Amino acid sequence: MQNVILTGFMGTGKTTVGRLLATALGYRFVDTDAWIVAHDGRSIPTIFAQSGEAAFRQWEARAAQTLAAERGLVIATGGGLLLNPANEAVLAPSGPIFCLVARPDTILARLHADATERPLLNQPHPARRIRQLLAERAAGYGRFPQIHTDDQTPHQIVAQILQQLEPERVD
Repeated sequence: MQNVILTGFMGTGKTTVGRLLATALGYRFVDTDAWIVAHDGRSIPTIFAQSGEAAFRQWEARAAQTLAAERGLVIATGGGLLLNPANEAVLAPSGPIFCLVARPDTILARLHADATERPLLNQPHPARRIRQLLAERAAGYGRFPQIHTDDQTPHQIVAQILQQLEPERVD
């Protein structure tokens, strides 16, 4: 039994799809951001504000190490976790990685209500920041099979992932 890892930019559907995928596979769902909050005791914005992005990235590395040692998980990573090659090296052997992607306008619409809770978007021009971050992260995200989430329901996205997993699944 392997893990299945979902990565991609914030607002692409990793948590929603991850929960549904875990149910479909009979796996346990873990969101690395929620894992970090549970272990640190502070919200992500508070970690960023009090300790900085570097401290948050250290927490991501701890999450990757811990979760890679388990099996039967669907892991939704924070948007930057697998951009770190060390985290990829730790998680990749535990199961296939899929990158959920969406257009910048779709991401902004999905995140509009909680943009102030997203430290990387809490600024006057979040649309510009989304485009900038997507451009910076394109090569990193491009290392993984892409699943486009625009104009699809979470159930349709899960079906695509299950179809791609089918050849790998061994009962």
